[in-house]
Amino acid sequence: MGNFYLDIETTGVKPGSHSIVTVQYAALNRYTGARSGELTVLKEWECGGERPMLERLVKETAIASADEFAFVPVGYNLRFEHLFLSGKAEKYGLPGICIIFGPHIDLHQVAILMNRGEFRGSGMHEMTDKQSSGAPVPKWYADRRYDLIEQYVGREFDEFEKFAMDLYRELPALRARLRGAPG
Repeated sequence: MGNFYLDIETTGVKPGSHSIVTVQYAALNRYTGARSGELTVLKEWECGGERPMLERLVKETAIASADEFAFVPVGYNLRFEHLFLSGKAEKYGLPGICIIFGPHIDLHQVAILMNRGEFRGSGMHEMTDKQSSGAPVPKWYADRRYDLIEQYVGREFDEFEKFAMDLYRELPALRARLRGAPG
């Protein structure tokens, strides 16, 4: 089984009219949430477009594998990634990418519970030391400030990893406490 951090950056929030500009992924230790591989950032501006970037994602990973445990996405609000990746794969005639109907781990769900069940205030930038949401990415992309996008995705992964590692460390003790066992 391969757990992989998965995230994308886009030019907006509508899969039908906006584009994916980066796809980032990294192997994660399935017992700690820590990175066990380097962060790979596929960049639309270096790959020659959105389609070649997604073709490379399919070729270099097992994201479209029939073995649903070959690439288990771990992310934050994976529904967003799913809508974009599945829609774009279909648009370009690529193998199907379906990341939320098989095994996956979405830490946003835990963050909502940590936020007393409230969706508002449960964004990753509100639950971690991440500086902001991805709202500036479309402008950075339009202005060709690719350096800012690259810095943003690197910092975002660092914050995601810290949050994941904290949850992997703390939640087993919570489970034991809730079941009445010594933590």
